Amino acid sequence: MDAVSIITEPRRREILRLVWDEERSASEIASHFAISFGAVSQHLGVLRRAGLILVRPDGTRRFYRANREALQPFAVLLEQMWTNQLDRLAELAEAAEPERPR
Repeated sequence: MDAVSIITEPRRREILRLVWDEERSASEIASHFAISFGAVSQHLGVLRRAGLILVRPDGTRRFYRANREALQPFAVLLEQMWTNQLDRLAELAEAAEPERPR
């Protein structure tokens, strides 16, 4: 599987966003998803095998962070995707607000 296919999967993209600026444990990453820990673990494995995230073992825990060097060719694309998602979320929030009298 090529890197573009890997990062276009929404959950993997979200994992990359979570570990972009800070290292996080697998359980902390999993807490952001409404899927099983095992499913998150599989996504982490795909990202790790592709070299897109780095893992640091600490006892029985594993800590993950983005491999920014490997992701450098995709950094602009990823940041644009995250910005677009935030823009879309803002639009949805604004549309859901009740209209206030002027």
